[in-house]
Amino acid sequence: MEDITYAYWLANISGISPRVRLNLYEQCKSAREIWNLSGEELKKQYGVTEEAAVCISRSKAGWDPGREWERLQERGISFVSMEQDTYPKRLRNLYDPPFGLYYIGRLPKEDAKSVGIVGGRACSRYGQDMAKRSGKCMALNGVSVISGMARGIDGYGHEGALDGGGSTYAVLGCGVNVVYPPEHASLYERIIAHGGVLSEYPPDTRPHPGYFPMRNRIIAGLSDLLLIIEAKEKSGSLITADCALEQGKDIFAAPGRMTDPLSAGCNRLIRQGAGILLSPEELVGELGLLQEKNKLLLEKSERLVYSCLDLLPKSMEKISEETALDIATLAEILFSLEEKGLVREAWQNHYISVN
Repeated sequence: MEDITYAYWLANISGISPRVRLNLYEQCKSAREIWNLSGEELKKQYGVTEEAAVCISRSKAGWDPGREWERLQERGISFVSMEQDTYPKRLRNLYDPPFGLYYIGRLPKEDAKSVGIVGGRACSRYGQDMAKRSGKCMALNGVSVISGMARGIDGYGHEGALDGGGSTYAVLGCGVNVVYPPEHASLYERIIAHGGVLSEYPPDTRPHPGYFPMRNRIIAGLSDLLLIIEAKEKSGSLITADCALEQGKDIFAAPGRMTDPLSAGCNRLIRQGAGILLSPEELVGELGLLQEKNKLLLEKSERLVYSCLDLLPKSMEKISEETALDIATLAEILFSLEEKGLVREAWQNHYISVN
């Protein structure tokens, strides 16, 4: 019987902490060996507590490793543990790596650069646009986007990557077959089709507040660089930032207005030494990749209008003033730029660039 069936059993034992599971594996180097240990051996030779030894012994009752593994495959769920070569190399050197990962879709490619995009669940239109723009820019340059599929910035970062035709991966604080939040059902399916959803928690595990901080270390671990957009002073995104710092990763934060609570956490990170996000394209440079040039051929008047727009909505009157174009001509140019997917009307007669 393949060792992975025993690794799957070890990852599914309830009632023991991840640290107990990892310590046992580090000592035994084999899940199969752990399966063969008696409760007394676990306690005397490996220092396992009475409670943990009972949980491990009880877990074997009625558990057929081969059959349970077949059932997992039948559900379309994949599993990898530290015993397999396919386990993500980026996670092996973490202080507390997950012993195993469940996933639907595929695992991140080892040879592809990756950026984590995280932020607040409550976000502004600016934060939404910045997350999508950053995700799309990463995708266009072959960079995978890692996030947590949460409401707000996480979801928009995934969407941007998908809109750019790239790959994106969601690390969940629940089982991989549990869609949370439920309104992201469509996004969940898109992520699986163009990347994967991952979790260290067994299938069917329901979301729990304590699981989300733990999954943040995996988001940071799978990312070569972490970008934080719109985080409050006590945002969960700052936990991800702490994880990234502990792992020696570079952190970038999108600055915001001093009076905006949504940007307080990001501004403080910048004060503490995080890089300032000036543009998503600069992050590509930080990863050592060549940026793809925008080869769209624009008319002179179109370039003039496009160059004066950014992510802050600007009124037609202001654009007209800056470009010296009359409103009628400007309206035609803005319509053309909208058709090309370069600008968007944020609200009535106020425009932003989107590419």
